[in-house]
Amino acid sequence: MIDTRIRLLREEDWDEVVALEERAYAASGLSEGREALRSRQCASPSTCFVLEHAGGFGGYLLALPYPLFRCPDLSVAEEGTAQESDRGSNLHAHDLVIAERARGRGLAPRLLRHLEETGRAARYRSLSLVAVRGSEVLWSRLGYRARPEIGLPASYGAEAVYMAKPLEPAVTDPVLGSSPRAEVG
Repeated sequence: MIDTRIRLLREEDWDEVVALEERAYAASGLSEGREALRSRQCASPSTCFVLEHAGGFGGYLLALPYPLFRCPDLSVAEEGTAQESDRGSNLHAHDLVIAERARGRGLAPRLLRHLEETGRAARYRSLSLVAVRGSEVLWSRLGYRARPEIGLPASYGAEAVYMAKPLEPAVTDPVLGSSPRAEVG
């Protein structure tokens, strides 16, 4: 099996993240740029991850606490860091991109499962995301429910759909424990 691991996003990852994000979204007008992307990670460094696959950069996931039924505006950077007291009960999966060379291997759902485990361990009650470019079909298979009545910032385009799913509480195994941890190092 090909070596794959998920770890926290680090400073040296930003050139890869920005390049991959631009390749994924620039043609559709959804690219945010380095400053806005970095602001998402600064708001919640413990919920932003890199996927290492086959010895290289395989993708990333940026997530941050955000009130349920709201989402970041792609054209605006986040201000400050989410504090424990004001983080709310929802974790928003803002951006998930798998590198071209790693696509088709089930890595996006794996990265999202890691986020779900992280969210459960931190006692979030729901996960949300904005499906763009027709991806709501994929997300609905992973348990997300479309909420077309939720208005989105214009920066997402006319066809984007807000989606959310409840997170069941973490089940603690008395022998193994339950808290997922991204490898730091």
